[in-house]
Amino acid sequence: MDEEGLENAAIMLMTLGEEEAAEVFKHLGPKEVQRLGETLTRMKPVSRDRLQEVLRRFADEANQQSLLLPDTDEYVKNVLRKALGDDKANLLIDRIMQASDITGIESLKWMDAPSVAELLRNEHPQIVAAILVHLDYDQASGVLKCFPDRQRNEVLVRIATLDGIQPSALKDLNDVMGRVLAGGGDRTTRKASLGGVKAAAEIINMLGGSAETAVLDYIREADTDLAQKIMDNMFTFDDLVKVDDRGMQALLKEVQSSELVVALKGSSPELRDKIFKNMSSRAAEMLREELDARGPVRLSEVEAQQKEMLKIVRRLADEGTIVLGGGGDDQFV
Repeated sequence: MDEEGLENAAIMLMTLGEEEAAEVFKHLGPKEVQRLGETLTRMKPVSRDRLQEVLRRFADEANQQSLLLPDTDEYVKNVLRKALGDDKANLLIDRIMQASDITGIESLKWMDAPSVAELLRNEHPQIVAAILVHLDYDQASGVLKCFPDRQRNEVLVRIATLDGIQPSALKDLNDVMGRVLAGGGDRTTRKASLGGVKAAAEIINMLGGSAETAVLDYIREADTDLAQKIMDNMFTFDDLVKVDDRGMQALLKEVQSSELVVALKGSSPELRDKIFKNMSSRAAEMLREELDARGPVRLSEVEAQQKEMLKIVRRLADEGTIVLGGGGDDQFV
């Protein structure tokens, strides 16, 4: 959901009473709750015209929706297949359907990274890997940052070499969930297609800085081919130069100028030129002036801001607005 959509949702929630708004929040995921909550705290007084427009749009969309679905599972499957094609949809359907088998992990998604790390600190790296691949990449990387170097490296190697999750591993996973969350899920006999090189690359991308370098060095010493496969799947900040113009323009709409200035400190001239090219001449000139006027910025601040931009890139990629590829410069479209 873009910024305007979030603001419209926030306005709609504010028209409800506290009890009704609370019921709406119960049906949202952790990230949706966080983003909506942050938007609500930033909201300024809303004009009557804006409020009426939001209410009108909501009424129009509500009138177009049918509230009766004979088979919701089949409906979801059909919609995803039509939208994504059979191959991509089947992968996503497997993950969605599996969520009901391992309900305990949903509890982890609401916890902060240090709390999850504390719960998993003494578990076997294979079990930790099996749990982390169910979390969003940024949360998983946050958990790994709380681990000692050796434990973090061992877990990431197992994530990279995880070829799905076998029934025996899922049983152990559910046992762990039962111990640390007093719940767990039902045992399943289906193999879960999670983990692998791509997942490891995404998580390592989120680590950034010295932790990223240390992990790749560790994996390279153990398995050169595996390290190369991971690096081939990693998308770094400088790889933004390979995104097409339409995707770059979509990204720039979601990034504040002040944030972009920090992220571009130390970036390649090619990337800067790419960004300037996809801005209006006035906006590009203002950005150049801000970059020239901005003094030295801590490397940690630059990396943090670049990481935030990469989160937006991945969200836009998930939404189909930006397409990321690999295997060569001409594979990005």
